[in-house]
Amino acid sequence: MEHLLIFARYPELGKVKTRLAAGLGPDAALAAYRQLLFHTQATVMPLPTGRTLWLAATPPLGAAPLWPGVPQRVQPATPDLGQRMEHAFEEAFDAGALRVVIIGTDCPQLSTDLLTEAFQLLHTHDVVLGPAHDGGYYLLGLSQPRAELFSGIKWSTATVLRDTRAIAERAGLSVALLPMLQDVDTAEDWQAWQARG
Repeated sequence: MEHLLIFARYPELGKVKTRLAAGLGPDAALAAYRQLLFHTQATVMPLPTGRTLWLAATPPLGAAPLWPGVPQRVQPATPDLGQRMEHAFEEAFDAGALRVVIIGTDCPQLSTDLLTEAFQLLHTHDVVLGPAHDGGYYLLGLSQPRAELFSGIKWSTATVLRDTRAIAERAGLSVALLPMLQDVDTAEDWQAWQARG
C-alpha cells in the first residue's frame, strides 16, 4: 500500500558529496556522507512501509549490501534526475503501491515522524512536498503516477520547488507542504549542522 524510495550512493572515496569535498576534502566528505547514510537508515527503518534503496551506480564488485534486508536497485543510466525518479515511482506504483514517497540522503533534519506525516497526507492530497532551504525539496510524495512533475525542471537549482508546485497547480493537483528543512550540500551546510550538535 505504501512504499518509500531512497536515492543514495554507495559510500566510496571521491564519489560522494563532491560539493562537500570541495570544502572539506574527500576523506572528510566521505565520513560526513556515512553519517548522513546512517541517519537516513535509522529514520527509515521504523516505518511500516515497503522500501527500496536506489543506488546512483553499481556498487564495487563484492561490496556488501548497503542496508541489509532492504531491496537494492541501481538507477537507470540517464543524466536526468527527473527521469530516474519517475522510473522509481513507476516501478513502485506498478507493483501495487497506492502511496509512494521518495527521499535522498542529504537531510539530517529528516525524522520518522515527518515521513509518517507525508504518507498520511497522501490520503487526502495528490502531492506532498518537503521544501528545502536551497529551493529544492528533500521529499516528494505521490498518490498516483504524475509524469509531468519530472519534466521541464532544471534540477539542482533554486527553482526546483517553485517549478514543481507550478506544474502541479496547472494540472489541478492538491499539494501539501511539510516543514522547510536544510539539506547538506556544501562545507558551510555541514559546519552549520555540526555546530547545532
